Amino acid sequence: MGQLLEEARHSLGGGPAAALEADLLLAHVLGVNRAWLFANPARDVTPPNQQVFMELIARRSAGEPIAYLVGVREFWSLPLRVTPDVLIPRPETELLVETALRFIPPGAAWRVADLGTGSGAVALAIACERPACEVHATELSAAALAVAARNVDTIAPGRVQLHHGSWLEPLQGLFRVIVANPPYVATGDPHLAEGDCRFEPGLALSPGPDGLEAIRRIARDALPCLEPGGLLAFEHGYDQGESARQLLRALGYRHIETGQDLEGRDRVTSGRKPEQM
Repeated sequence: MGQLLEEARHSLGGGPAAALEADLLLAHVLGVNRAWLFANPARDVTPPNQQVFMELIARRSAGEPIAYLVGVREFWSLPLRVTPDVLIPRPETELLVETALRFIPPGAAWRVADLGTGSGAVALAIACERPACEVHATELSAAALAVAARNVDTIAPGRVQLHHGSWLEPLQGLFRVIVANPPYVATGDPHLAEGDCRFEPGLALSPGPDGLEAIRRIARDALPCLEPGGLLAFEHGYDQGESARQLLRALGYRHIETGQDLEGRDRVTSGRKPEQM
């Protein structure tokens, strides 16, 4: 097994990142964890498993995201099923969850909506941390909604109500909190042709020529769906913080704030519906 891993690490370019990815892929093929690999370095790998493993190494060498290869990505310590039908949950999106949780008191039985839920990552994180809340999640892609449904059934059965449709359209009633991680990369942005983005669903990354198109619609449509004093929070690009704040101010939101990710970049902007409009 040791020689097999060395060959795989070399194929992935060497270094700590290559070693980690080779370990994860072999553990996935064998149905074990990395600790088992470390404890059994002399174990033989059967030829069929070797073939599957090296095929995965080749796909990873071609740039395919490791999350799609193993079918799982951890988010908020939750093991989420992911497929090429959904955006891969990213660490910076945990700031969106943190923003919502700071506003929602423990034990609050509020109605919460997650728009464009994808794998269900944000909705499930909130549902697990605030179990008294009534959490709804919408998704336009039927394929993505199926992935979210599987995650809900596995992680928090019955705790998130899923709705097929665009943003707020399938929802009824008022919500105390609305969150969203919408597409915000403008068409033509070079980042869309780099890294994992090359393999992710385009509709989950870019709303069109203007990266703020989806955010504008959500901010506008959320106002009549929020309770007075309710919170809207959404993720955006690192260079869109000021534009996001200006948009919320123009619509009449109050208590507008932007949170920074771990690299100190604007990432999540929030605002509250006035008590009276």
